[in-house]
Amino acid sequence: MKILGIESSCDETAAAVVADGVTILSNRIASQVDIHARYGGIVPEVASRQHTLAIIPIIKEAMAQAGTGWRDLGGIAVTAGPGLAGSLLVGVNVAKALALAHSLPLTGVNHLEGHIYANWLGGKPVFPWCASSFPAGTATWC
Repeated sequence: MKILGIESSCDETAAAVVADGVTILSNRIASQVDIHARYGGIVPEVASRQHTLAIIPIIKEAMAQAGTGWRDLGGIAVTAGPGLAGSLLVGVNVAKALALAHSLPLTGVNHLEGHIYANWLGGKPVFPWCASSFPAGTATWC
């Protein structure tokens, strides 16, 4: 199953297509670092306006890079919070519109949980406390 993921919680607009929960088929990011640098930090209103400009092109790039059409998708996942309210609204509303237009299920993802579970993309991660990180026989949990 292929899922389109959309992220717009702060100052970067991102879209990715992931297969079977672990294989990254595409990952496209539009950064706003240069725009906010002159202010010494992120300006929420500027961030949300930039998401509005970048989100559709980034989604199109991610779908093209993955060689995936709308009929190939099993669903859409979108960051639903926490994050900047205006930035989240852009991503969530675009995701809702696309899910409705293409009759796809929509899943809201907690931003912090997404950071944790991203470690499983590409396969099972090896954490410092796993047995494979220690000499044989010194750790048995994982």
